[in-house]
Amino acid sequence: MPDDLAPRIAVIGGGQLARMMAEPAAALGIPLRLLAEAAGVSAAQVIVDHEVGDHTVLADLERITVGCAAVTFDHEHVPTEHLRALEASGIAVRPGPDALVHAQDKGVMRAALARLGVPCPRNALVTDLAAVEAFGFPCVVKTTRGGYDGRGVWFLRSSADLDRAAEAFATAEANGVEILAEELVDFRRELSALVARSPSGQVAAWPVVASEQRDGVCREVIAPAPDLAEPLAIQAQQIAMRLAGELGVTGVLAVELFETNDGRVLVNELAMRPHNTGHWTQDGAITSQFENHLRAVLDLPLGAPDARAPWTVMVNILGGSDGTARLYDGYPHAMARDPRLRVHLYGKAMRPGRKVGHVNAYGDDLDDCLMRARHAAAWFAGDLGEESE
Repeated sequence: MPDDLAPRIAVIGGGQLARMMAEPAAALGIPLRLLAEAAGVSAAQVIVDHEVGDHTVLADLERITVGCAAVTFDHEHVPTEHLRALEASGIAVRPGPDALVHAQDKGVMRAALARLGVPCPRNALVTDLAAVEAFGFPCVVKTTRGGYDGRGVWFLRSSADLDRAAEAFATAEANGVEILAEELVDFRRELSALVARSPSGQVAAWPVVASEQRDGVCREVIAPAPDLAEPLAIQAQQIAMRLAGELGVTGVLAVELFETNDGRVLVNELAMRPHNTGHWTQDGAITSQFENHLRAVLDLPLGAPDARAPWTVMVNILGGSDGTARLYDGYPHAMARDPRLRVHLYGKAMRPGRKVGHVNAYGDDLDDCLMRARHAAAWFAGDLGEESE
């Protein structure tokens, strides 16, 4: 290969996040190599240089990273010991294992937040039903590793729900993980503070957004969060920037927060990769989360995170109730109705409730952006109900 090629980045995991890294990588002339979990998955459709392998097998990780300057991730599930082995072989792992473990293990994350004095819900690791009762109700119990999109989470309103806690412990035992109990926070809404950090220490912070979750799945995001008091927005961004620095994050860090009814913010979750609450940046920000993630991985100067318009709304397209809609069939109506709409599809088969794409609408009027994005997402999903009004 010619010596003047840009450094190659290995990406582990073939989901839509890896797929959406491909577009800015192509624009920047940065070659990607993908480790996909199966043939034909979302990212493998657009990243030509890919192989099928298992992210839990070190030999597969070593093979895909040969000749790469750095490795980054579509998900946080690569074993920590494998990441250390890659580092020892000279591969720049970004984010590194010492940082990533805080997104992999909720117990480790909560301990770090307590050490740093970052506000978060009351919590404790619990080992049996008696410990859950002693923690108190209402509460939520979570597996410390492996949960995603509402999985690995059980809500307990009273001792009558302890059968759910028993299910949680059985799941944890089967997967070799622990259980974390957290207070059930009475919150006004969920926020997300997204930042990117380079190894040189440069940080870019996007506007704080509001997200709506249903059944543990993100449905829509409004950027910036409406009616968010400026001191609270600044505090949320400062928390994200501080965590990125203290934990040594390279790339995108998403800090999901609760805005409480008494005017506080509490850290709920951390993600160290591009995040669903940052998809609006593809069309609504000067530099998207995907481009800045790649820039950070290679320690390039970060791009401006400023919004391009007063409002951007992102709505996820979820597989419809019967899973039979064809996404391509949504284009004629959606494009004709709204020429300014931006559509991002993931190349995934429709299944009820599955994330198969998202739409972004931006402009000067929030209500108009909400209407346009909700209508388009419902139209693509084949679920034309109240959201299409």
